[in-house]
Amino acid sequence: MFGINGGELVVLLVVIGLVVGPQRMPQYAEQLAHLVRGGRRFLAEARSKVEDELSEQGADVDWSTLDPRRYDPRRIVRDALLDEPVRAGGAAPDPLVTAGGMTASAVMTAPGRLALGEQAPFDVDAT
Repeated sequence: MFGINGGELVVLLVVIGLVVGPQRMPQYAEQLAHLVRGGRRFLAEARSKVEDELSEQGADVDWSTLDPRRYDPRRIVRDALLDEPVRAGGAAPDPLVTAGGMTASAVMTAPGRLALGEQAPFDVDAT
């Protein structure tokens, strides 16, 4: 929770108790509870509005993929690099590269992309 462990939370609560004082503590606790209830009500209303707006269209959406906690840049880069090369005319996939080099059929790639089996340029001096 916000990078705070249990001990730090206790220290914060004690400091808040000393600053606010015992006379005003119930009033502030009531205001905090009111704020939390209002936030929950707002989120429930927003969720119901979104469900009403996307009743038929949103039924097939996988909302878990939009969860920011699932964001993993390594997975995104890996998926982008492992995409199949663009082929002209929807041709059938080419067979794998043999030990001797490229196969007879050439792979159509977009400009700037490597052909299937082609080694990426490597500069020893740059590393």
